[in-house]
Amino acid sequence: MKLLLIGHGRMGKLVEELAPSYGCEIAGIVTSRAAESAIAQAGHADVAVDFSAGPAVAANLAALAAKGLNVVIGTTGWHDPDGHLKAIAERAGIGVFASANFSLGMSIFQIVVEDAARRFAARPDVGAWIHESHHSAKKDAPSGTALMLEAVMEQAGYSRGIDVSSTRAGSIPGTHVVGFDAQSETVMLTHTVRDRAVFARGALEAAKWLKGRRGWFTMRDLVSNQG
Repeated sequence: MKLLLIGHGRMGKLVEELAPSYGCEIAGIVTSRAAESAIAQAGHADVAVDFSAGPAVAANLAALAAKGLNVVIGTTGWHDPDGHLKAIAERAGIGVFASANFSLGMSIFQIVVEDAARRFAARPDVGAWIHESHHSAKKDAPSGTALMLEAVMEQAGYSRGIDVSSTRAGSIPGTHVVGFDAQSETVMLTHTVRDRAVFARGALEAAKWLKGRRGWFTMRDLVSNQG
């Protein structure tokens, strides 16, 4: 399976390093600022993996859609509130797998948090918070994962305010704590990453799963449908 790698920073290099162990070959690497042109001129690939930068995602997706190439988006710091990017993908008939976090454990954690939020939503005395910690070089704060967890809690019916905070220090790969506090007790759910390679491995699993598919997918789709 051939991959077009967009972005060659820390995560891109990990994907390149681990690709052979997943039966994948890096068909090309796009690092230029003129990424749209480089994508258009790239040779054959089965799936693209984008670990570039948030502001570049829209242009990259448009170029990939024009090429008819499925893409795994691991970049954070971008948003599609009006569904413009989804519409581009749908018109082109490509598959897009987008996630702020490719950890399989985080995908299960998200489901656990959703269930907890749904149950605590019925308790008006219970407050909630999210605290996330990452390495000092991470630019977005709060992280895309923290915002994803917040959205999941709200969608589960937790309508009260959720305090979201961040720490950026040292080389922390990533820790997310979701807490629920009542008058006499506290429940805390924690997910900790020990190695950033977990994100690259998850992206490669997603790329293999996405081959031949059409539509817009997330890690929940992968966890729910391993076929």
